[in-house]
Amino acid sequence: MREARTSSTTSSTSTISDEVLAVLKETGAYLTGHFKLSSGLHSPVYIEKFRLLERPGLAEKVLRHLADRFRGDGASVVIGPTTGGIIVAYEVARSLGARAIFAEREGGRRVLRRGFTIAPGERVLVVEDIVTTGLSVREVLDLVTEKGGEVVGVGMLVDRSRGQVDFGVRAERLVRVEFETYVPEECPLCGENVPLIDPGSRRLAPE
Repeated sequence: MREARTSSTTSSTSTISDEVLAVLKETGAYLTGHFKLSSGLHSPVYIEKFRLLERPGLAEKVLRHLADRFRGDGASVVIGPTTGGIIVAYEVARSLGARAIFAEREGGRRVLRRGFTIAPGERVLVVEDIVTTGLSVREVLDLVTEKGGEVVGVGMLVDRSRGQVDFGVRAERLVRVEFETYVPEECPLCGENVPLIDPGSRRLAPE
C-alpha cells in the first residue's frame, strides 16, 4: 500500500509540475536571453514570476497546489520574503486558512515590521517564489527560529537551484527548472556580447 500511494503521489506531482510550467510559458513568465539573477549569476533563462502573479485567478489556482503539499501540517502562519514572496505567502495562507505575513530586509537581515509577529511554538510555513541560491529563504528561516517559531517546511513556486540547496527541513516545489548559470567572469553569453538584462529587485533600497 505504501509503494502504491507513493507512486500515485509522484505521478500527480509530475503532472502538476508540467501544468505549472505550461502556465509560466503561456503567461510569458518563462523568458530566454541573457539575464543577471538576483544572486549575481548570469543565466540564459529567467522566470519573471510577476507575469503569473499579476493574474490573480491563475496565481490562486497554481499556488493552491503548493498549499496542498502542506495541508494538514497545522501551519497557522505563512511567511515569505519581499517582494514576490508576499503574494505567494498570501495565496498559500488563504488556501490553508492561515495568517499571511512577510519579512523585509533591514540592516542586512530579515525582520518583521508592520506589527507582524510569530509566537513561540507557532507552526510556520516558509514560502518563496523563485529559489536559486536559497539566500532569502535561509534569512527567513533564521528569523522564524529567532522568534521561536516551529518551521513545518519550505514551499517554492520554482526551484532553479539545480539540487544544490538544502534547507535542513522538508522542502516542496511546484516546478524544478534546470538551466545553466555562470559567474560573470565565465559567462559565454558575455563573451558573445549578448546584451545583459538585470531584472532583479534585490539591489533596490528598502522602503
